[in-house]
Amino acid sequence: MRAEDAGEFVGARLDAGLRAARFGSPPSAEEFAAAIEPRNVPAVFRGVVKDWAASSRWDPLHGGLDYLLEKVGPDVDVEAMISSTGHVFYGDLRSHERVPVPFSRFIHSCKSYLRHPNAASDSSKEKEIGKEPTFSEEGCTSSSESSEQFYIAQVSILNTENKERCLLEVLKEDIQEPTCVKGKPFSSINIWMNRAHLRSSTHYDPHHNLLCVVAGCKRVTLWPPSASPCLYPMPVYGEASNHSSVSIEEPDYSSYTRARYMKEYSERVILNCGDALFIPEGWYHQVDSDDLTIAINFWWKSRIMSEMLEHMDAYYLRRILSRLVDKEMNKMVQESSLCHSKDSGSFQPMDEASGGSEQFDLHNQVENSDSSDKKDSPLQTLKPSTLQALYELISLVHNSVEIVSQNETTEPTSQDASCNQSNERKIAADDSSLLEKDIITKIILPLKSLELRSMLLVMAHTFPRTLETLVLNMLGPIGAEILTRKFDEMDQQATKEQQSEFYKIFYSVFDDQYAAMDALLNGKELFSFQVFQNVLDQYIGVHVDRPN
Repeated sequence: MRAEDAGEFVGARLDAGLRAARFGSPPSAEEFAAAIEPRNVPAVFRGVVKDWAASSRWDPLHGGLDYLLEKVGPDVDVEAMISSTGHVFYGDLRSHERVPVPFSRFIHSCKSYLRHPNAASDSSKEKEIGKEPTFSEEGCTSSSESSEQFYIAQVSILNTENKERCLLEVLKEDIQEPTCVKGKPFSSINIWMNRAHLRSSTHYDPHHNLLCVVAGCKRVTLWPPSASPCLYPMPVYGEASNHSSVSIEEPDYSSYTRARYMKEYSERVILNCGDALFIPEGWYHQVDSDDLTIAINFWWKSRIMSEMLEHMDAYYLRRILSRLVDKEMNKMVQESSLCHSKDSGSFQPMDEASGGSEQFDLHNQVENSDSSDKKDSPLQTLKPSTLQALYELISLVHNSVEIVSQNETTEPTSQDASCNQSNERKIAADDSSLLEKDIITKIILPLKSLELRSMLLVMAHTFPRTLETLVLNMLGPIGAEILTRKFDEMDQQATKEQQSEFYKIFYSVFDDQYAAMDALLNGKELFSFQVFQNVLDQYIGVHVDRPN
């Protein structure tokens, strides 16, 4: 870890309400249950472990290793993790393995490291690693780099689901049930112990967690579940579905573009000997542990998960997905609005020389008509900015028609539409702004709803075929979403009679009014599906194609 990354910090984009609370002393069980646990936000408690016998008996710097060796005895085997990625332990089963190791030999290895801390090579990643280690009579591994990768992780002191897994139950008498979680139905209590500095990968747990540091120091980086898009969770159907796909040492920002913002949505807390951290279920965390660090953690099911009825799962799944889709959709539309405000004025309309004849006629109708005509011309009812938007739309439509005509291309086939949908899916998948791909949306987005209403009425009156082509052939998914949202805004500001009159005129330009409605609804549904794709990708790590 770099020196500048060692301290505590809070990311600039992390909501203030999601920052870890600090307590100088542990709260009571009542206070924790009423005011801390329900918020589902981390909290740091100082002095939780200070009264434990373990805090003095297990201290590696003061005879703690000898105590543990004698307490557990020589005949207990525990599962140790060996990493194939040096001092980093990733959740992917392909990057680590669990092997049975006599606890006594692991302790001897720790004692050896304590005597010769500089013997372990810092360049272990360059050496052959991942092989099953061999132990000498003293209990040390035959190569320092192999022993450095060992990690006693999640070895149970208490396990309510499988008591046979409580390999180190004898250590339970040295710890106490923390006051703040007294009476909780713990699913397990586990010990975590490392020989040399190591890093765990970014992951979340399906239980509430109280992590207590007995010896050494841990630096824990936290992300709320809402930061999932930046963390690229592994597919929900995979073996390591609760882990991030992003490397913590060498993140590939070209493949994981949103990961650039990981730090901005995170917070790092430092836990020294005696400190405890409440990590709510679902919160991502990445842990750096100093040499010879020992910790105990308590896991228990949250009230929400304990009370969730199985027969309601399908409903909750649909409701949650629907809420995430709505949130993502509003976010994308909002980002489109912000994007336009930054790029305002960047669109260059076509002039008479480069555009079709109707663009030229549009300006001639405004500039060259006599005064009496100007009073009666629908164009004169438009504000200059709305008139400019109308000009740009007509330019786009007629330029598109000219290109099609020049290439002797017929109306788009279903295959062409399929290709367009495929391109739109790629837009959603690579996180590009949909607005950047849809110039029509950039034109109509800044118009106020009543200004757009006036412009559409002018188009229906003066340029009906242009309006028909625009809606049926050129309006993209986000354009359909923005346009119908503008319609909703218009309806809120108009009387029933005005609404009826507008839609009567608008749909009258189409030979088949139902085809126009279908075009808008199909566009909205395609946009919704693109958003749904984003939600599955960002929160569940799953990619899906649109059904035919």
